[in-house]
Amino acid sequence: MSAWRAVCDLDRLKAETIVRVHVAGLDVLVIWNEGDIIARDRACPHEQADLGLGQVRAGRLYCPRHAASFDLRDGAINSGWSSPPLRLYPVRITGEQIWIEMQELQPRR
Repeated sequence: MSAWRAVCDLDRLKAETIVRVHVAGLDVLVIWNEGDIIARDRACPHEQADLGLGQVRAGRLYCPRHAASFDLRDGAINSGWSSPPLRLYPVRITGEQIWIEMQELQPRR
């Protein structure tokens, strides 16, 4: 099952770059990156650091706790780390509202 949930408005995301949301019992990040909107897991799979406190640079999300970074397109962690990729959530915009699709959780790759 899946359901689309409104999470924030586009102007807020553009102003903040990273917006932390709690939706359907999950902590998710909504990220503005060079005109793209990405929704990903909020916790770093390595040590559960809050990636919402990290930085976005050159298409990557950097963990605030250590040197790991994640590709915003596929969630893959940089080489040298064995952590699983971040989960990606489908995104759509209706008017100025950003929506993410919360799907039934599937096992990580």
